[in-house]
Amino acid sequence: MLQIHNSLTRAKAPFEPIDPANVRLYVCGMTVYDLCHLGHARVMVVFDVVCRYLRRLYGAGHVTYVRNITDIDDKIINRARENHEDYARLTHRFIDAMHEDASALGVLPPDEEPRATGHIEAMVAMIGTLVDKGYAYVAADGDVYYDVSRFEAYGRLSGKRLEDLRAGARVEVDEDKRDPLDFVLWKAAKPGEPHWDSPWGPGRPGWHIECSAMSVGCLGDHFDIHGGGMDLMFPHHENEIAQSEAATDHTFVSVWMHNGFVRVDEEKMSKSLGNFFTVRELLARYKPEVLRFFIINSHYRSPLNYTDGNVDEARAKLDRLYTALRGVEPSGTVDDSGDYARRFFAAMDDDFNTPDALAVLFELARELNRAKEAGDDSRAAELAGQLRGLGQVLGLLQTDPEMYLRGSPTVINAGVGRWRWTGRPATIGASPAITDEQIDELIANREQARRDKNWAEADRIRDELKAQGIVLEDSAKGTTWRRE
Repeated sequence: MLQIHNSLTRAKAPFEPIDPANVRLYVCGMTVYDLCHLGHARVMVVFDVVCRYLRRLYGAGHVTYVRNITDIDDKIINRARENHEDYARLTHRFIDAMHEDASALGVLPPDEEPRATGHIEAMVAMIGTLVDKGYAYVAADGDVYYDVSRFEAYGRLSGKRLEDLRAGARVEVDEDKRDPLDFVLWKAAKPGEPHWDSPWGPGRPGWHIECSAMSVGCLGDHFDIHGGGMDLMFPHHENEIAQSEAATDHTFVSVWMHNGFVRVDEEKMSKSLGNFFTVRELLARYKPEVLRFFIINSHYRSPLNYTDGNVDEARAKLDRLYTALRGVEPSGTVDDSGDYARRFFAAMDDDFNTPDALAVLFELARELNRAKEAGDDSRAAELAGQLRGLGQVLGLLQTDPEMYLRGSPTVINAGVGRWRWTGRPATIGASPAITDEQIDELIANREQARRDKNWAEADRIRDELKAQGIVLEDSAKGTTWRRE
């Protein structure tokens, strides 16, 4: 039975959906004022795996996955102002870029992708309910604030106490707030900013109320799982609970899931440290599936440490799996009663333990290699079918092995343009890489040199190919090659 670590209880427990015929998952998505970075990629991939596995357990038609888009907030307004650009045009560009990045990483589209600007009416209604029930108040300047002191359970998710938070709070400039911890629900319009009508005057919603209104609107007052990055636990998710439960008088979410932080060389990833990577910068260097494997190779709750060496190690591991599949036509489907499948699913049932699940795939690959070496084509085909079938649960190993091993990413535009996976070498900032035809010709020349026992020439050709990132693999069936 699936067990999930609940951030609210700080413990693993069996997952019992409110309605097994309608399992509901909500994840905080991107604020679209810039390109997605590695932290965004981790959120997208982690909860893509969660959703894939839930659909396998309960059926694709019985899981609803919602991931929102924040398309109005301070950062968006400020960036649009810097660019001398309409905010809607800016968000449209970055939404397109986000979808392209997600698709490259093998992330399936959510069932619903609400945008904040499309749910302003619902946000105004929820804020009105909070004001009417005494959980919110209108300040003299027209802003509307949530009164944190009115919600007794505030701090339950993050483990923070109001007294401690107040003791550490800095002096607030805004004298209209009753308490430094109170947070804004509605911001009165400022000159030149986008705004909407409300009972409190023209303005726009605060960030926290957006997710409450969108999640409740899409999934109901009480749903199964709410996910997001660890950085959102406080104050964002804490505030979501306070708003939603005060407004609806229902438990907001049954299970809270948070993925760990992303670090670079054991340091926090940030632009100020110069260790900030966008997804597109990484995809100019690595195949998309390598990045997905790198993310899945760590447990979702653990820190993810990016180094070139760690990603290179992930690439080598994924190469091993595809090399095992090379030259075999998979047959059959996953046998859930088989030893490999049982251990794979046991790992996934243990709070989505993808590292242990991947370990099972490597055991499968080793047996597949033994079957290939023994010439047992039937057994090899069966094992290849198992390997591809289990890999699909993680969104891996669905590319043709030859295309994967011979291909590398091509970035058409490293900015906010289009890019696509072509299976051809990347050529940004460099001379075009060696073509498949040139590789095949050099391999043929090497084979002739070996037949002539011209070992020096054969070695020279191998070294020439290796210098261009081409690895040759000799076997009794001939020579195959792959790109590093």
